[in-house]
Amino acid sequence: MKICYFTATGNSLYVARRIGGELLSIPQLMKKDEIVIEDDAVGIVCPVYCGEMPKMVREFMKKAKIRTDYFFFINTYGMQDTVAKQNAASVSQKAGLKLDYCESVVMVDNFLPGFEMKDQIDHVGEKKIEEQIDQICNAINKRETNQVDLSFKKKAEMAVVHNTMAKMILTGKSALSYIVNDDCIRCGICAKVCPANNITVSDHVEFSDHCEVCYACLHNCPKNAIHMKSEKSAVRFRNDNVSLEDIIAANE
Repeated sequence: MKICYFTATGNSLYVARRIGGELLSIPQLMKKDEIVIEDDAVGIVCPVYCGEMPKMVREFMKKAKIRTDYFFFINTYGMQDTVAKQNAASVSQKAGLKLDYCESVVMVDNFLPGFEMKDQIDHVGEKKIEEQIDQICNAINKRETNQVDLSFKKKAEMAVVHNTMAKMILTGKSALSYIVNDDCIRCGICAKVCPANNITVSDHVEFSDHCEVCYACLHNCPKNAIHMKSEKSAVRFRNDNVSLEDIIAANE
């Protein structure tokens, strides 16, 4: 079994590890001229951004040639997955893949403009994360299948989410405006954890124009030196089971 994952604060990487198999970082795979993935089972694990998958995951699905008898898609999210399963099914269909199993795991949400991180962290136990992952692992091990509703109504909901909420939140100034304060020591970690190669560090930190809105740079900065005008608090998060080195290895 092979699992392709995209991670910023470790949630999706942790879920991928719990499922097992050979783990493949999508940012690393995207560096290849050609991506061919073959196994008896192949899965994608990635976060949900306003009902959408990360842009890079969508591009990966277009580029990769995946050959498998069992294909699954696992979303990680913090508040609502809305039409994330429908998006996964639609993108898989366009890639010529039959989506056998799709599920979502509610975890800590790292979207700083929308959530007070301390509150998210303090209530993580209520989400019963391990129980959710156990159920998913059992289903995948048994090669269970389920069906995602892709009715006209759901496709209409997907269009509404994409053209209103997702587009506004993921491309607006509040999502992409970063402030680097005097605590910055120019260590370069922000550039190393960025999956999109969007950050350059010299005598200052410079952000380019192809941000994935994953917030890996904010949450993994060792000096908590990167901020947003719209953030709910200065508290940061990384999954307790994932190290900074793991994020760097996945995204650098």
